[in-house]
Amino acid sequence: MSTILITGAAGGVGTLLRPRLARTGRILRLLDLAELVPAAGEEAVRASVTDLDAMIEACQGVDAVVHLGGQATEAPWQTILDVNINGTYTVFEAARRAGVPRVVFASSNHAVGYHTPADYPVAENVTPLPDTYYGVSKVAGEGLGALYAHRYGMDVICVRILSCFPEPTNLRALSTWLSPDDAGRLFEACLAAERPGYRIVYGVSANTRGGWVSQAGARELGYEPQDDAEIFADKLIAEFGPLDPQDPVFAHLGGPFCFPSLDAENL
Repeated sequence: MSTILITGAAGGVGTLLRPRLARTGRILRLLDLAELVPAAGEEAVRASVTDLDAMIEACQGVDAVVHLGGQATEAPWQTILDVNINGTYTVFEAARRAGVPRVVFASSNHAVGYHTPADYPVAENVTPLPDTYYGVSKVAGEGLGALYAHRYGMDVICVRILSCFPEPTNLRALSTWLSPDDAGRLFEACLAAERPGYRIVYGVSANTRGGWVSQAGARELGYEPQDDAEIFADKLIAEFGPLDPQDPVFAHLGGPFCFPSLDAENL
């Protein structure tokens, strides 16, 4: 029997992943500050990823941690520092102290958000170009993962998720969508890969309008995306109008996270 700890289990991606990571003989230990009602094969832990003692306790007997918890969008620096950077350190350190052999870290395209279409497909090993404090926190998390992998021998996979929702929500997402089912396939591949060491991969479906990021790293882990946002194209074009490639939202991989509205004085 295996036990998987999912932090941020009440969040958007956590909610989508729970039924897709459920397996006979597997326990999903769900951790969040929000109250959770566990289903069969689940356990609920109400705690913060910033609480080291609580995290060490939650990591006991765990085979892998899927770390989704944290501030999910841009926020003032102190919030990002406390929750995303210190919280991610706490998760890695708790996993180390509890002897957990693997952490799958939910990173983001915003770690490399200032890359432009001239760089597409953006490779897994490109120079980080974070577009926000939030993006900086994902770079920091990837760096912590590298440290814990190389110093302590932990298997660490950082998944740069582009946009994971039940359906794509705008025209840009026709290129960036990671379907819930593909998210389940990708995270299961991350959990199942034998001794992957330290990896960075991108999380995106097999979108017709994709090609913005490399899928080579994810495929090396055994991920085979099966969904395509194009089935929503007519619906989205009817709602938003024809796609304009010159729209500033397409100027960078980070999209609107690169806009002046997220400058520090506006937070």
